Amino acid sequence: MMLRPQSGAAQQVLDEQFSLFPFTNFTEYQDIYGNLCQRLLSPIGNFKIQASALVETSETIDVNFAAQAVSIEQLPDYSLIYLLPSRYCESDRFLYMADEITQAYRTGYEKIDAICQWVRNNVVYEYGYSSSSSSACDINLSRIGVCRDFSHLCIALCRAINVPARMVVGYLYELNPMDLHAWFEVYLENQWFTFDATQAQPKGNRVVLAYGRDASDVAFATQFGNIYLNDMKVSVEQA
Repeated sequence: MMLRPQSGAAQQVLDEQFSLFPFTNFTEYQDIYGNLCQRLLSPIGNFKIQASALVETSETIDVNFAAQAVSIEQLPDYSLIYLLPSRYCESDRFLYMADEITQAYRTGYEKIDAICQWVRNNVVYEYGYSSSSSSACDINLSRIGVCRDFSHLCIALCRAINVPARMVVGYLYELNPMDLHAWFEVYLENQWFTFDATQAQPKGNRVVLAYGRDASDVAFATQFGNIYLNDMKVSVEQA
């Protein structure tokens, strides 16, 4: 599982509770993306997991339309994996499309903003049409999806123009309906910038749970065996 946020540049965890009913021993480790993972053997029968945290976040996100893309030879080693095609982001199949969307724009930030605007204007946000196996190519064909699908398509287009892009999952204050949310970040001028194609305006107050190449790396729970989700409740409130 990935249910415990970590303190970092964008947030500070002030208090946290993590409980298992019935109590079950678990271990924790950091994966290759730096995410804090909880590993356990679920008991037979009903099993409840409860996680809560008080997190200090910024009310805004950085916006800099003058930010330039970093040339590939100058990119830090850890960012290179976010240039490659991945399970849900087939960036090698979007070269022409990405160039067509961004060719009229000058800076790296302007190009990524143009990608976000294009996806928001051309993909309908609606539940029930995409599935856990839908990729960026699938969404580009159907033009219907939810937050993870919007992010996958944006990430694929960003990588196609040689801008490192990674998926982020967590919580966005005042999201309606409230649920685990997905957005993405891109690497420009030696920092990660937040973008969210589902939102018309830049919004802060985001609690990050995990980073990865795409949804395959950032699931809040990965199961091996016959486990069924009976109920899930997510709430985000301002302290």
